[in-house]
Amino acid sequence: MPKAVSYGLVGIGLYTPSEAERLTGIPAAKLVRCLRGHAVGDYSYERLWPPQIELDDNRTYLGFRDLMEARVTAGFIDAGLSPQKVRQAIEIARNIVKDDQPLSTSRLRTDGMTVFLQRVDETGDESLIDLFRKQYAFKRIVEPSLRNLDFEDGVPARWWPASKSIGVVVDPTRSFGQPVDDATGIPTRILSDAAVSEGSVEAAAMVWRVPAASVRRAISFEQELARAA
Repeated sequence: MPKAVSYGLVGIGLYTPSEAERLTGIPAAKLVRCLRGHAVGDYSYERLWPPQIELDDNRTYLGFRDLMEARVTAGFIDAGLSPQKVRQAIEIARNIVKDDQPLSTSRLRTDGMTVFLQRVDETGDESLIDLFRKQYAFKRIVEPSLRNLDFEDGVPARWWPASKSIGVVVDPTRSFGQPVDDATGIPTRILSDAAVSEGSVEAAAMVWRVPAASVRRAISFEQELARAA
């Protein structure tokens, strides 16, 4: 995937590590290590995958695909795989699906299990074999991170973090990937803050010319994010 530049961010999504942490629950420091690598003593660890966005300001940013890849990566680590083994798993998956962010692709979700096992067996790495030997274990790791995703051409296109029925979507083509009320396209944080500044849901809805239900959805979503933080 080509690196984004400042004039080509539309449709990619744009998140600071802190914003990504707010949405995913993954600590910002871990996200930075995934995308930039890190050192422990005299040993340096390479990044797990190349970030979608690299600007000339020496700061770390994530694109939407980075966000989705990080969620699956966190699932592997939570399942007991070391960061070094996650790196190996990503390399295996990258060779399978031919994508720099392979773990979040629909192919890995649907038919990657068999190929993954074949490649893992070839390595002779027992810890990876133990982790992926049974399909239920693989699905237990991957499925929660890919739930509520819409795919286009095999890659994540939009994410419904609470579920599609709630009506809040994270879409890199809308508001640079910030969570928006799907019906109105207005970021949930803006609608939620408006209810506070205007003094009521109804007043915020009138100012922004949206249904009161949109403001209530935004408030509920933002409150849920705050509780999970």
